[in-house]
Amino acid sequence: MKNLFHILKNDRQGLLGLLVVAIAFGIFFFTRETEKAENGMTQEDMPRSEQAGKAKSGDREKEAYYAVPEKEIRLQPFDPNTADSTVLLGLGLQPWQVRSIYKYRANGGVYTCPEDFARLYGLTAKKYRQLLPYIRISDDYRPASELYSVRQKRHDHYASDRPSPTDSSQTAGTIPYPRKLQQGQTISLNLSDTIALRKVPGIGAHFARKIARYRERLGGFVSSDQLLEIEDFPESALPYLSVGNDDKIQKININTATNEQLRRHPYINYMMARQICDYRRLHGKISNIDALRLLPTFKPETIRKLRPYLTY
Repeated sequence: MKNLFHILKNDRQGLLGLLVVAIAFGIFFFTRETEKAENGMTQEDMPRSEQAGKAKSGDREKEAYYAVPEKEIRLQPFDPNTADSTVLLGLGLQPWQVRSIYKYRANGGVYTCPEDFARLYGLTAKKYRQLLPYIRISDDYRPASELYSVRQKRHDHYASDRPSPTDSSQTAGTIPYPRKLQQGQTISLNLSDTIALRKVPGIGAHFARKIARYRERLGGFVSSDQLLEIEDFPESALPYLSVGNDDKIQKININTATNEQLRRHPYINYMMARQICDYRRLHGKISNIDALRLLPTFKPETIRKLRPYLTY
């Protein structure tokens, strides 16, 4: 039994040498892994860290490459009726806003005053205030009444140095453009065109067009107070506008009008038109406006407004 576990001297020396080598390798690898752990990365982490660094560097290079430089704004006097795209873009307007201006001008639109430019779609109040001091409307696009006022003031200023003009000899360069109405003067709200409407103090081209469009949708005005239904309409203009008792109002036949025709009227919405059509289908002809009181969407105020515009 003793001979079974007996190891020769040479074998013992060989095993001892192998043991020493194994211990030395173990100490070497342990020391190396410890140093890497202290530096916060493992053997697997080292290439990942380097790759991440390269990725971040690449992202920064891409950002620098694709970065859009801030557009330089060059503020300068301009007329929105004639300014070209280079000037408009240089003022800081967006390309789609410039296209909107071109389209407006192509359709016959005119900027008669700086306030008209404020209606440009997408133009913020901040941007408008920035551009306002640079807007110049040439005389060719200003309202004729304004030019008359300027020329009249010049004429009055130098009248004492000039001979009085006779009836057949008017002041040179003075054209009898329409003036604003004086207090106590009125014009017909239903018969006046947009040019005549602009004689009213407080009404320019913008509100004159709105009045004409709203009048067409209504079928005519029965009261000047209806103008207050137009957004931001100046109440101070009402005394200059009159509605005659003999003014012809275009009425809607409530029994024959289609759903679409009913909805065109400002006082009838989609649900109201639908309920009128349903009522006619179920109950037959509507004989008077009181029948509308049976419909849930018709309030007394709406019925009062509709009364002058309906026929049976």
